[in-house]
Amino acid sequence: MSKTVAILIARLIFGGVFVMAASFKFLGMEATAGYIAAAGFPFPLFLAWVAAFFEVALALALLTGAFFSEAALLAAAYVLFLAFAFHGPSHWEGNQAEFGFFIDHFTFIAGLLFAAVHGPGEKLAIRKSLI
Repeated sequence: MSKTVAILIARLIFGGVFVMAASFKFLGMEATAGYIAAAGFPFPLFLAWVAAFFEVALALALLTGAFFSEAALLAAAYVLFLAFAFHGPSHWEGNQAEFGFFIDHFTFIAGLLFAAVHGPGEKLAIRKSLI
C-alpha cells in the first residue's frame, strides 16, 4: 500500500510540474516567447507553443500512466535541454542563482530516470493495449 501511495504522489508531482509549466506558457505566451528569444533561439513564439503542447502531453502521460516510461525519458531529455539552454554555464557569471537553478534540474532528471526504469506502478497504469 505505501509503495502505491508513494508512486501516486510522485506521478502527481511529475505531472503537476508540467501542468504548471504549460499553464504559465499558455497564460503568458508572449513572455515565454521573449524568454526563448533572449536565449537566442529562432521562431520563439512557435517554439513557445510547441513547448506548451509538449508539456501538456508529458503531463497527461505521467498522470495517466500511458506511455509512462517513454514520457519520463522524453521529459528527462527535455529538462536536461532546459537546464543547459536557460540556466547553463553562460548564465552563471551574471547571476549566481542560475547555478542553483541549473543544479535543481538534475534532481528532477534523476527522479524522471528512476521513474522511467520502474514504470508507473502496476495497479496505476493505463494499459497500452487499451489505447
